[in-house]
Amino acid sequence: MKSKAKSSSKVSQLVADRLSPQATSLAGRVALVTGSSKGLGRAMALALGAAGAKVAVNYCNGKDKAEAAFADYTARGYAGGLFRADVTRESAVNKLVADIGRKLGPVDIVVVNATPDQPHASIEEYGWDFHQQMLDFFVKSPYLLARAVLPHMKQQRWGRIVNIGTENVRLGVPNFSAYCAAKGAQAAWSASMARELAPWNITVNTVCPGWIPVERHENDPQSAKDAYLAGIPMQRWGIPADVGGIVAFLASEAASFVTGQDIAVNGGNTVN
Repeated sequence: MKSKAKSSSKVSQLVADRLSPQATSLAGRVALVTGSSKGLGRAMALALGAAGAKVAVNYCNGKDKAEAAFADYTARGYAGGLFRADVTRESAVNKLVADIGRKLGPVDIVVVNATPDQPHASIEEYGWDFHQQMLDFFVKSPYLLARAVLPHMKQQRWGRIVNIGTENVRLGVPNFSAYCAAKGAQAAWSASMARELAPWNITVNTVCPGWIPVERHENDPQSAKDAYLAGIPMQRWGIPADVGGIVAFLASEAASFVTGQDIAVNGGNTVN
């Protein structure tokens, strides 16, 4: 009877821990969000900062905009640093992680978000160089980042890797084959890594946003926007904070038993 009582008490404590405000707090954690000076990445950085993490805001181009975005981030009282790096280059990734370690502390959470331009074109128009660029961002970069942060994560037996995927892999969007192919590879890599790293209490998940208008969509045709919105079951556009919220949750202790998942943030657009 005592053994059963002890077991019941332990379960009750675990439930209480998961429901406490501390379960979603990221105080004491260091997060890196690649490509986080604008768009969805900026919202992710803000959400992690609001949860208490020290966030490494990363950019490659557009120094003035990046500095303005980081000034807004710190004006909200959030802690972190601004770091320039091309996350498709091994030497740059290794230096980035080392620099973050010196300034903020070792990286506990990495959000793989950086992306190049994503033009639509037929398969005949895509050259292999464009395919390679997609693979560099969505396969090579996650690999390089994981290799750089895993020693610390494994040593402390805690870590979070969140890959930013896309609903387009499930939708099979035409004239987007290079992007979809690379994102599909990233999703498969994420699932494999989830199984590989689970024994170290390191979770690996993929967040798949729908079409959420940000700066890059300013010149998109209104007819295309209207057609997409008409198909969203929730009948509204997503906003960047919708993605930031799920990323912050996956980074927290509240999501400690969630790994290997593809989580769509698209108002039900990929519901079968």
